[in-house]
Amino acid sequence: MALQGRGNAMIATVLLCMLLLHFDMAQAATYTVGGSGGWSFNVGGWTKGKRFKAGDILIFNYSPSIHNVVAVSKAGYDTCTTPKGAKVYKSGKDQIKLVKGKNYFICSFSGHCQGGMKVAITAV
Repeated sequence: MALQGRGNAMIATVLLCMLLLHFDMAQAATYTVGGSGGWSFNVGGWTKGKRFKAGDILIFNYSPSIHNVVAVSKAGYDTCTTPKGAKVYKSGKDQIKLVKGKNYFICSFSGHCQGGMKVAITAV
């Protein structure tokens, strides 16, 4: 009898964990960076009025022959430089999950970041 009670408690715990995980995933939002214009120059203002959360997904749509997306530090963002070992995305349809805190992205093609092809996002 006691063994059956433990089994039921374990099943209930597993179901609760699955429900919480599903709820957490359902709360994540998906954003297309730059809106309908996609990842392009002067996307910095695109973030205005949006509230990002850790786990939200950013979609970067662009032509991979002329752009890319690089996840950088604040220093890389401020100076438009790609640090050694930085993650470079180049599919043209990149999906990147936001982490809690500051998230910085630039295009590392020559002159693009300096021309405004960069975005800083704070996720809570």
